Amino acid sequence: MVIDVKKSAARGQYEGDFSFTLEPSADKLLIPLCSFGGAVNIEGRYTIYEDDSVGVAFTISYKLVGQCSYCLERAEKQIVYDSDVMFVTDKDDGDNYYYDGIRLDLTSAVNDALLFSQPEVLLCKEGCEGIKIK
Repeated sequence: MVIDVKKSAARGQYEGDFSFTLEPSADKLLIPLCSFGGAVNIEGRYTIYEDDSVGVAFTISYKLVGQCSYCLERAEKQIVYDSDVMFVTDKDDGDNYYYDGIRLDLTSAVNDALLFSQPEVLLCKEGCEGIKIK
């Protein structure tokens, strides 16, 4: 998950595409009784600007599987989430991600996207009414 910014700029390649998969760890899950249903796919594009900042737009996609948060039946949901971030060489810039001006590691941006993309609850179906008491 590394983009070699200096090497790309030296070659005159100021834009590029990337694609990779990530085996996510369970500590990235926010919903109880839930797991990732396989790898996370990441596809995106980067643009290197004159001031050495790098704009990165990417999409993550993955499946959540587990128990419905309302009725405890089996549930799964395909998640697709778009993220658009900026990497800068100024450590004091609190609004963007920092990189050393040479190599850019996407790990923190992808991990943040994993957290932001998760729903508050995992439902077996839209409109689940929860556990039915007879």
